[in-house]
Amino acid sequence: MQGIDGRGLALLGCGKMGSAMLSGWLNGGLDPREVWVIDPSPSEWLQGSGVHLNAALPPDPAIFLVAVKPQIMDAVLDGVEPFGGRTLVVSVAAGIPIARFEATFGAETPVVRTIPNTPAAVGKGITGLIGNGAAAEADLALAETLLAAVGQTVRLESEAQMDAVTALSGSGPAYVFHLIEAMAAAGVAQGLPQAMALDLARATVAGAGALAEASDEDPGTLRKNVTSPGGTTEAALRILMDEARGFPALLEEAIEAATNRSRELGA
Repeated sequence: MQGIDGRGLALLGCGKMGSAMLSGWLNGGLDPREVWVIDPSPSEWLQGSGVHLNAALPPDPAIFLVAVKPQIMDAVLDGVEPFGGRTLVVSVAAGIPIARFEATFGAETPVVRTIPNTPAAVGKGITGLIGNGAAAEADLALAETLLAAVGQTVRLESEAQMDAVTALSGSGPAYVFHLIEAMAAAGVAQGLPQAMALDLARATVAGAGALAEASDEDPGTLRKNVTSPGGTTEAALRILMDEARGFPALLEEAIEAATNRSRELGA
């Protein structure tokens, strides 16, 4: 991987997100001997991956990627020795501001804060990222290369946007999973067997998402393409698109609540 330059990559925390990224890097050709992982409960896969596991970190790694839960971040960072200043620090922890990392590593250390989402586990994630004042274009590009192992990336204009990104894409998979649950339950209410209703709901949501991503047409046009005047889809959308109780009002309220909670957690 370009940008490591023999100095190594250190990964602090290798749970589901860390493992997904590490697997993508190794599958992409990164030499496991260039990777140091610190994890108190390493999985069997991690133990057999060939990386340096729970060993002393190199003094000046090219990248230090922090993938621990936000609840233990303070305790973890308080135990980390600052590096030489050239190390790129990348965080995938929700709600932890850049200033917290600058307090540990120094304002002169390049820091990139990111928020991936759980589809990263199957290479279908999307990650918003923003760098601090010390992060150069090369640092941001290197962070994008790392995160491309688990999906797409988008650059934010300011750290203030991170709360909305967290609410939309970070928490967003849960909204979609609930949609699948609700669609399946509605199918059962109309007489379908539960297993069949769940299969239909899963495949419909997955297929519609794939079509939306692959199509050159915007989602509104795709919706209209499915909707025949006076047909079944129009009957359903009349309810779902109701301004007072339909999807638009509910999702705006839900994402606003998640954004506000993200701000509270990062305060």
